[in-house]
Amino acid sequence: MSGPLRLLPGEGDSLPALPRPRSRTRARPSWAEDPIDELAERLVEPVAAAVHPYEVAALLESDGLTGEQITDRYARHDLFTLAEDLYERVPRHYPEPPPAPDPWRPDHLRCALRGLVFALPGLAYVLGAGLWHGAADVTGLIASALVAWAWNQGLSHRAYLRLAAGGQAAAGRTLRIGAPAGALGAAATGLLVSGPGTGAAFAAGQSCYLAAASVLLVLGRERALLVTLLPVTAGAAAVVVWRPPPPLALGLLLVTVALSVLAAGHAVRAALRSSPTPGPDTSPGLLLSLPYGLFGLAAGVLAALAGADDPRSIVVLTLSMGFAEWLLYRYRSLALGALRASTSARGFTLRAGRALAVCLGAYLALLALGALVAGTGPPALLALGAVLWTALLLQAFSVAWPPAAVCLAAAALEAGALAAGLPAGPVQLICRTAAAAALAVVACRFLGRPTAHR
Repeated sequence: MSGPLRLLPGEGDSLPALPRPRSRTRARPSWAEDPIDELAERLVEPVAAAVHPYEVAALLESDGLTGEQITDRYARHDLFTLAEDLYERVPRHYPEPPPAPDPWRPDHLRCALRGLVFALPGLAYVLGAGLWHGAADVTGLIASALVAWAWNQGLSHRAYLRLAAGGQAAAGRTLRIGAPAGALGAAATGLLVSGPGTGAAFAAGQSCYLAAASVLLVLGRERALLVTLLPVTAGAAAVVVWRPPPPLALGLLLVTVALSVLAAGHAVRAALRSSPTPGPDTSPGLLLSLPYGLFGLAAGVLAALAGADDPRSIVVLTLSMGFAEWLLYRYRSLALGALRASTSARGFTLRAGRALAVCLGAYLALLALGALVAGTGPPALLALGAVLWTALLLQAFSVAWPPAAVCLAAAALEAGALAAGLPAGPVQLICRTAAAAALAVVACRFLGRPTAHR
């Protein structure tokens, strides 16, 4: 029949549904398991770590999934449709990367060795106490030590720079020239201040030992340096029950100096024979090491003024140097952990500040315990310890001028106030506390930035 069909009453206003063409795939029975769920379970880890469905598509393609499998088994039009379905079914989960090795993990044995070689040289003054006489000899020893500390601090920094740039051969060339020059300058200072005599001779031996010790420490020969200190250690231990005669004490001191010089010479020769590091051996400018030398001078002045007021405080400070160095490594390790755990700059700043407070507090607690054992006043010692440790921490991050400037200012103010006749205790406490506070502010501002810990 031609013409339109007439709708019957009650049949609605729409045309009857026409049958759709059959798909190539049969509908999966409701009781059958969904193969996409099985696929999602098998690939759950890589799919959960994907950040876009295209990554899932690449994964499926690399897994060897064909177009026929996608349409026949999984009832999806194409690879990307299946990938989007998988991406939606599996919740996102991004696994943490495996923990990287900590390059700043403290070496407990090395820090203990360095603590010993920092503390044991003080026994030479116990053994050789009868070899100098009068204030001139003592002043000459102090002046010689200040020159040696300043020179060796700058020399060590320059040698470390050459060690990093050109290997042990480059560091050996720097130490071969710098160490004898520093020893000669420090010995000449002692001679000029104290005049000819046993005091000048002791200053010369002290200068030679400090130069040799700097060489051995830079080249990582702490064990050799510890061996050279055995004669002085044995002589000082004997003082407890028996005072060695001056010739024997002088002989033990000379043996220690000779052993340290020989060990340093052997270490430099071995360094010069080592293979140079590939690449250009760039020589850093001298101005880069100047603030380290100035800090050595300032730290020496502060220590000398503290020793003049209370020698026991210097003993405690010297014995704590090994733990202080261990805490420097510990702070860098904690800061690296804070960098990995933080998701914002503010969060890292708070964690880095907490690490700084923990390490500095641990060092001051050790100093307080040592002060109680030695029977010395802790406030000035704690302030000096905070100044030196915070300055060394900033120097470890190549922040050199602020610690040098603050320590020089504190040393100058303290020396000037004492020369003017002001009481030593309040002057030292005020100057050192102010310096410690200034360095703490610099450390918090600089070390609280993530870029400082690259």
